[in-house]
Amino acid sequence: MHIIRGINHIAPYHAGCVATIGNFDGLHLGHQQVFAHLKEKAKAYQLPATVISFEPLPHEFFSGETPPPRIYPQRDKMRLLKKLGIDDFIRLTFNKEFSQIEAADFVNHILLDKLNVRYLAVGDDFRFGKMRKGDFQLLQQIGKQRGMEVQDTATFKADGERISSTRIRQALQAGNIAEANRLLGYPYSLSGRIRHGDKLGRTIGFPTLNLKIPDNIALRSGIYAVKIEGLDDAIHYGAASVGRRPTVNGEDMRLETYVFDFNKEVYGKYICIEPVKFIRPEEKFHSIELMQAAIQQDCEQIKTLFANNGQS
Repeated sequence: MHIIRGINHIAPYHAGCVATIGNFDGLHLGHQQVFAHLKEKAKAYQLPATVISFEPLPHEFFSGETPPPRIYPQRDKMRLLKKLGIDDFIRLTFNKEFSQIEAADFVNHILLDKLNVRYLAVGDDFRFGKMRKGDFQLLQQIGKQRGMEVQDTATFKADGERISSTRIRQALQAGNIAEANRLLGYPYSLSGRIRHGDKLGRTIGFPTLNLKIPDNIALRSGIYAVKIEGLDDAIHYGAASVGRRPTVNGEDMRLETYVFDFNKEVYGKYICIEPVKFIRPEEKFHSIELMQAAIQQDCEQIKTLFANNGQS
């Protein structure tokens, strides 16, 4: 998958595509239906299937200092889009200047002049441009004039309920991994390169793999039973902590994972952590010894959980 970061990086050879535009935070069953349709059209047009999105997401930009919860960091969005068979991912930087682009100019100058979009699939409630004045009707009107077919995307329902990113965020914020996975249509996971941490874990007998995650990640802070992929050819199991580490007065959000029966040096490896079950909320302990005892209890509970599920 080609990744194009910003309008200025759109080269002439990128022009000509079938595309969809949106936040695509969840990449859930509804989004997957859109992508499947997009790939069919791409094959018919013999052009790349292209997803156009924004960074930061528009509602994050307008929210100011406290951005709303996000299901995935950008790196995971790109990882999953590649897995779903998208050819090109165009990430438009959403800033004050971009927010002032008139709707018609966005269609004419970016979608048509820069990208030569031949087919565009968006929701009929899609709004864009300065003051959100652009709508589906404007896209159809300009598209008809300039040879861009515009199609609305149907709402996807499962068991009679609309699938939405909002519902997935709510499930993750509640620690309800099973519900989030049901709506996504695949297991939720977070990825990243293993970085050096404070190395406190190894001093108390629980060395961890540390990943930096966004402060506004939707996943509830706390302890999870997890699966780990990417350390080697095997799937590993462990206990993970999501949060700011209040016992040691931590500030940034981290995903710290203790891998059962594993002691190799793996700094710099790109791994995926799949939360399987929420165990307990994040807690501030009065001493390192109390935290150590709690971690030991968490690990025993999680090992039993995996053993009962036929995993180890």
